[in-house]
Amino acid sequence: MTEKGELHYRIDNLDKSILVALMDNARTPYAELAKRFAVSPGTIHVRVEKMKQAGIIEGTRVQVNPKKLGYDVCCFIGIILKSARDYPSALAKLEQLEEVVEAYYTTGHYNIFIKVMTHSIDELQQVLVHRLQTIDEIQSTETLISLQQPINKDVTP
Repeated sequence: MTEKGELHYRIDNLDKSILVALMDNARTPYAELAKRFAVSPGTIHVRVEKMKQAGIIEGTRVQVNPKKLGYDVCCFIGIILKSARDYPSALAKLEQLEEVVEAYYTTGHYNIFIKVMTHSIDELQQVLVHRLQTIDEIQSTETLISLQQPINKDVTP
């Protein structure tokens, strides 16, 4: 077991096939997967449960299209902190901003790299000026606006 209570589990070709099928459509019935892979539905169930216990499968989710909800601006912001010890408190403050949808602790020029979604450039400006740049732990930021997302895929099992 790992520190999070997850089991060590090595996936095989059947597990990979199950993962690929569920990544394509997480609502696929186990009976359908069983027919496709020539095993019993019970085998599919056991394999999925083992991968859940091992932390390989973390759950299922609905994928939302931000553009359809009016989020027309996607940007990435590199953040330089005043001090490395400011990371926990800066992260806690960033987590409170609903526009911040992803955050990464990074090496290189930036301490933190975040993804921000807003409805408009005006809204992005408000977030930058009135919310991000007022966080005491932040020394400076650099904003990169995304023009498109030509590649968006999950890792291959």
